[in-house]
Amino acid sequence: MRHELRDHTPLTPPAPPEGAPCPWADLPPDGDALAVHDFLTTLFSHTSNALRRAITLPYAERYQLSVSEWRILSVLAHAGTLPFADLVEQAAADKAQVSRTLRLLDERGLVAVETPDTGTKSRKGLVCRMTEQGQALYEQVMPEARRSQAAMILTLSREERSTLYTVLGKLRRQCEAAEG
Repeated sequence: MRHELRDHTPLTPPAPPEGAPCPWADLPPDGDALAVHDFLTTLFSHTSNALRRAITLPYAERYQLSVSEWRILSVLAHAGTLPFADLVEQAAADKAQVSRTLRLLDERGLVAVETPDTGTKSRKGLVCRMTEQGQALYEQVMPEARRSQAAMILTLSREERSTLYTVLGKLRRQCEAAEG
C-alpha cells in the first residue's frame, strides 16, 4: 500500500520570517496552542543542523572530514588524551558514533586508540589521543573553523550576541539542574 502525503509541508519547517510575532511572548504554563515547530527543542535542532551545514560542513569536507570526525579531533586537540567514556561525553555523541568515528580516524592515522591489556574487547579503559598527523591537520583546519564561526556570530549585533550567549548558558544550566 502506498502512503501519500496529505499536504505539501516541507519536512523541515523554514526559519520564522524576520519580524514574525514570537509564539512564546504570552506563553501559558501549559504550552497550549504551542505548535511542534515552535518547540524550543525543535527550533534548536533545526538551527543546529542548519548551522552545521552552513558553517562546519564546508571546511570539514574541504579537509576530507565528516562533521563527527572534526568534532572528535577538536575535542582531542583541546583535551589531549581522553578515556573513551570522557570523549563520548565531551563530543556530545553516542558511544556507537564515537566508536565508528574513532575507527575511521585511527585508520587514517589521525588518532591513536590504545586498548588496555585486559584480554577483552570492551571499550572500558580505552584511551584516545591525537597523533602528530592529527594535530597537524587540526592546526590547519582550526583557523578556517574560527573564521567561519566568527562570520556567523558577527551577523548578530553586539547586544544580540551577548543576549544569546547569556540565554544559551541559562538554558544549559537549567537542563543540567533538571538532569542532576
